[in-house]
Amino acid sequence: MAGKLSFSYSKMSTYQECPLKYKFRYVDKLYEPPKYFFAFGTALHKVMEYLYSSQKPPFPTLQEVLDFFKKDWESSTWQEKGYESAEKELAGYDEGFIIITAYYQKFCKEFFAPVSTEFRTTVDFGDISVVGIVDRIDYLGGGKISIVDYKTGKKIKREPDQLMMYQKLLFGNKELEERVKACHPRVKNIEVSNMLFLHLKGPEFEQQRFSPASDEEMQDFWARALGVADSIKKEKFDANPGEMQCRFCDFKKYCPVWNLDKSAGRDFALEQQPQQEIPPAVQEPQNPLDKLSILADRYGKALKEVKDLEQEIISLMRQEDINRHFGKEFEVNLTKIKTVNFKDRKKTLDTLKELNLLGKTVAPTLGKIKALLDDPSVSDGQKEALSALADFGEEYKLDCIKTDK
Repeated sequence: MAGKLSFSYSKMSTYQECPLKYKFRYVDKLYEPPKYFFAFGTALHKVMEYLYSSQKPPFPTLQEVLDFFKKDWESSTWQEKGYESAEKELAGYDEGFIIITAYYQKFCKEFFAPVSTEFRTTVDFGDISVVGIVDRIDYLGGGKISIVDYKTGKKIKREPDQLMMYQKLLFGNKELEERVKACHPRVKNIEVSNMLFLHLKGPEFEQQRFSPASDEEMQDFWARALGVADSIKKEKFDANPGEMQCRFCDFKKYCPVWNLDKSAGRDFALEQQPQQEIPPAVQEPQNPLDKLSILADRYGKALKEVKDLEQEIISLMRQEDINRHFGKEFEVNLTKIKTVNFKDRKKTLDTLKELNLLGKTVAPTLGKIKALLDDPSVSDGQKEALSALADFGEEYKLDCIKTDK
């Protein structure tokens, strides 16, 4: 691979997961379907950038932040975001609405202007060019800074490798020094004081803090990073099959290892060394958390398969205009359910305030607003005003039970 290698932490972690996956994604640039969790994370990152974009008070109000989130969210369709349905996308919006509101209420008294948000830098190290985008850099005084990286996925204990990559890129960074000195001209040297992952999930908004890497730790990390970069330069793209790597990989149809083992009737994900006989007892994870991770992935895949089957059955039953059908062992029943959706969120919130119903929703999510239409304590006039804002539709619920045959 000639020329400078463009490198980053995400590329490093992808290669460590599976070198062949790296090739499919970054060299061959094969198509990957959109993922809803990426879209959700990107939306919240944009909100945080907007919130901390002010260089001095006043900071955006909560309503301004929510309006920004709404406008950005509505700039793409649920299909473009990777959601399974418009209803799932709306649930994602509601979750984001609640997270943003809780974050604002928890931290609004502590808002400050950071040194930078979404700080992008590129640093050359010999024949590799390393790119990093730091979510937020805070100035702590005395030339000390804090590196903040937002996480929107599940809560897990993370290794500091990503933060160490940022620490490496910010060391002696001239652009960063200029930004700090613009506000604090007496500062001579900039150094990382602490690093943290901030989990954007209320009400705790947990922070996993790390001290900056020591010289020895950084030397070890950087040796690993350069080792990965060197393997990429040498085009070492062997597959690294495994349960966790392969179960939801988007490139399975292109992977020769997957297709070879699949055609042979083997689950290659559990055959790390196919040339050896591995006793079943060894294949079973010894760590309960490892086993739980495998079961969680199997459960998720099963749910996806069930969802696809359900949609196909519903489509055929609607096509044939039937509500009940028998197989050899099971019967399926189709029930029509009325749906309600409030598209104009701002107008709906204003109406809830005018009707003195906002307090009944706690946080005005779609489910809680819909519940007001069946709440006996809500007057007919109030229900009529809410109904005028709603789009009423229908969906179908499928039940499957064992027959007596």
